[in-house]
Amino acid sequence: MNRLAIISTHPIQYNVPFFRKLAELSTIEVKVFYTYSQSEQGFTDPGFGKVLDWNIPLLDGYQFEFVENKASKPSNRSFFGINCPELIEKINTFNPNAILIYGWNFKAHFEAMRYFKNKVPVWFRGDSHLLDEKPGLKTLLRRILLRFVYKHIDLAFFVGSSNYDYYLAHGLKPNQLAFAPHAIDNEYFTSKLNPQASIKLRTDLKIAPIDFVVLFAGKFEPKKNPNLILDAAAKMPYIKFILAGSGILENELKNNAVGLTNISFLPFQSQPEMPILYGSADVFVYPSVGPGETWGLAVNEALACKLPVIISNRVGCAANFGLSEVVKVFDSEKKVDFFDAIRFFYNNRIDKVKIGEEAQNLVSNYKIDNFVLAVETAFKNTKKL
Repeated sequence: MNRLAIISTHPIQYNVPFFRKLAELSTIEVKVFYTYSQSEQGFTDPGFGKVLDWNIPLLDGYQFEFVENKASKPSNRSFFGINCPELIEKINTFNPNAILIYGWNFKAHFEAMRYFKNKVPVWFRGDSHLLDEKPGLKTLLRRILLRFVYKHIDLAFFVGSSNYDYYLAHGLKPNQLAFAPHAIDNEYFTSKLNPQASIKLRTDLKIAPIDFVVLFAGKFEPKKNPNLILDAAAKMPYIKFILAGSGILENELKNNAVGLTNISFLPFQSQPEMPILYGSADVFVYPSVGPGETWGLAVNEALACKLPVIISNRVGCAANFGLSEVVKVFDSEKKVDFFDAIRFFYNNRIDKVKIGEEAQNLVSNYKIDNFVLAVETAFKNTKKL
């Protein structure tokens, strides 16, 4: 049996289903080493500005261990914020055949990459891209740094086209890249759709059955660009808008929305509540301007819940999902393109059932089983070397 050690900062709702599926395999023993041990008592997400409770179990169905983080200023936002002197010893005790590391930009993670290189295969998972890059000295220096970093990995599981280009730009060869599409538990979100609960939510928000609803759900922070949604609401008073979430822009957004009667605000929603929220809308929007926007897994969620999506060209999944008729990609610097995309789905609302089916068909190709298969294939290829 192969043994896979996984290094991650803290339990993340999107990763846990993958860990569980790996643990179900008879051919792989998996153990996750969480390095931000402070998260064992609850994780505060700076973007949402609160301790998150996704209202789903995140530590069931797989082996895990919280490794003590002895950083003087613990943080999952800085390189020196995660320092785990015992991590390498604990992984050696587990005696893995390969190591999968989520993110290099923490002291403990990078030390593990360097230590295990040429001892066991070092695999990597991240969803960075080049969409925010601008020519200049800073980009050149970053390119040099990242080429050094990625010399310490043997294989990267890339999430999509933009991520693939990123790895190539930083020195990895095509034979060091394996496609493992960014995915959520599609079946979970589809199974939790509840039309009656969604109708009730609309009623509670005083949204009529005939109203067309645009939804944003996520962090109220500058890079997500939620103020653009308020601009759209002012431009299109005949459309209803729901903004669900929290963050540093919350008070600003609510102040800017005064006088706009077609906007409703909802607090952060836990994962079981999200399908109900998606089911209450007609289109999901993700108008990020970056920098630092990654794939955007909320897009996968919306598609799984039969919603068409509007995203900016600064979102990592745009290169993959943007080829579909149910996903419109707009230039983040062109406000009018965002408005036009909303109008497109408003004018085609009569085709909602067909659009919903196409959305689910699109995201069905992005499933966790593909990542599991990629790991199994990586083990097989390692044995051939």
